Amino acid sequence: MRILILHNRYQIGGGEDVTMQTEKALLEANGHSVALLEVDNDNITRPLEKVKAAVSAIYSLSSKQLVLAEIAKFQPDVVHIHNFFPLLSPSVHYACQEAGVPVVQTLQNYRLFCLNSYFFREGKVCEDCFGKFFAWSGVVNSCYRDSKTGSAVVATMQSVHRTLQTWDKVVDMYITVTEFARHKYIQGNLPASKLVVKPNFLYPDPKPGKGQGNYALFVGRLSPEKGLETLLLAWEKLAGKIPLKIVGEGPLSDEVAVSAQRLTDVEWLGKQPKTRVLDLMKDAQVLVFPSLWYEGFPLVIVEAYAVGLPIIAANLGSQSSLIEHGRTGLHFRPGDAADLAAQVEWTLTHPAKLAQMRQAARAEFETKYTAQQNYQMLMDIYEQVLSRKR
Repeated sequence: MRILILHNRYQIGGGEDVTMQTEKALLEANGHSVALLEVDNDNITRPLEKVKAAVSAIYSLSSKQLVLAEIAKFQPDVVHIHNFFPLLSPSVHYACQEAGVPVVQTLQNYRLFCLNSYFFREGKVCEDCFGKFFAWSGVVNSCYRDSKTGSAVVATMQSVHRTLQTWDKVVDMYITVTEFARHKYIQGNLPASKLVVKPNFLYPDPKPGKGQGNYALFVGRLSPEKGLETLLLAWEKLAGKIPLKIVGEGPLSDEVAVSAQRLTDVEWLGKQPKTRVLDLMKDAQVLVFPSLWYEGFPLVIVEAYAVGLPIIAANLGSQSSLIEHGRTGLHFRPGDAADLAAQVEWTLTHPAKLAQMRQAARAEFETKYTAQQNYQMLMDIYEQVLSRKR
């Protein structure tokens, strides 16, 4: 099969970029011919370029022509779009329709409904714009990059393509990464018949660890939506009962560093290479995931399952559907440091149950998140959209 992948890389790399690259490698390893057309937000630097990019985010004629030329050159059987925002724009979907090539769109966030794509504002979940024709609240609150102008552009993109029914008529199939996300998109009036769930995966398999390190672990970006305040308050309440290692960097790095100096049982390790992170996971007793927003599909959850690491997560969004309370981990009330501390304490007093959770976490990976299973799901999706075009 010939697959053309379209992707707009963000200025700060993240899970979407990793997912695109791993899927591309998986397809190539299975003998498919894959072409990648990728643009990069790093190219937006000067003020004039930012203005052009803002206008183009609604409908970029140049991106449409670029994709049409690539389709004519590569002759793909299917086009798989990972991220179109902002440089590619929804015009690339129309390019595929014009060329008669079926389109699969992966949805890793909530950009179609929320200006900042997170459903998160001022420290909590926000759905003020969800279901609205125009995201006035998001514009007033400068939800896209703290800019009213930028927010107005994104809101216009949303409303224009809602009016044109772009998302209903031009995309053949959507890939959502969790059941929670699929339900959210159905709530947002995307056609349920076009929404399928295909989780992200991990390759190569790091193999399970033994969890003998006697510490809890946090791995992630150090930013407000990740629940760092809840995490650190919980460790104050635990008062030395189990050490916490924090891996990552971000806007809250300074605050985390101060807390690590103040709390003797908290250690901040900064950013670490992937091999080191996996080694830390293999030795940890539990992974703590206190995120305050809905999340897309955190790769750290799959990594934890792969090494057999149970997860204590906020009972919210995608993480609540990915982690089964009492089997692969535990839930706690979002933002509730006392409840988080209580769940951590429970694991300390139930070592036999924690050992069962380790086995269940690894089984979850083997059942749902291996490369081969993901490949088969992806092929089924491609075959389905191709059969509709025949």
